[in-house]
Amino acid sequence: MNIEEIEKTVKNPVKRRLFFKGLAITSIGAAVFGLAVKGQAQSDPGPDQPEAESGHDYPMAKPNAQTEADFRNGVIGPAMLSLATSKIAVDKATNAKALEFAKFELREAIGVTTVLQSLGTAVPPMDAVATATLQKIQSASKGAAFDKAYINAQLLNHEFLRDLGTSYLANSANQTSMEEMHGRHLAMLTLGQFKDHVVLTKDILKMI
Repeated sequence: MNIEEIEKTVKNPVKRRLFFKGLAITSIGAAVFGLAVKGQAQSDPGPDQPEAESGHDYPMAKPNAQTEADFRNGVIGPAMLSLATSKIAVDKATNAKALEFAKFELREAIGVTTVLQSLGTAVPPMDAVATATLQKIQSASKGAAFDKAYINAQLLNHEFLRDLGTSYLANSANQTSMEEMHGRHLAMLTLGQFKDHVVLTKDILKMI
């Protein structure tokens, strides 16, 4: 599906809900198929899933979404950063797994940012940390230095998104409005993907 088809899809509310679901499921399947390390259950969303070792050095403020709007507004910034850096990575990455991840991530970021903007989510200006991250990736020498910079940025991004989704689901547990229910459905579908990408980027960093 190209960008024009995505834009047509999200204008229809029924197709938009199906698109969200399909986007999350397809992205998870593609990432696990192309990047999973043999013998490790990458898509397991349970409490024993391994976490990244980078702690919580988020590329923006600590995540704490109270509403579906908070969740959407929290996702759009990291998604735009991922889009910008992945565009660079598909041309510049040399490690096979880093390049494979960049291709998956670029497709995902195009879909996510298109849908979020169609839902009225404003794109915030990049803050100082995000700008510095982008500049670091732009200036990194092609080879291991670039691959590490790109994958590490993706690790931090997905740690943030993982914890943003977790906080929203916890904070909105008692909400019953249709808007919040749709937001919770989206968060539930994408949370497993965010967790998977934390694990995948951690594993790729070990290979570089």
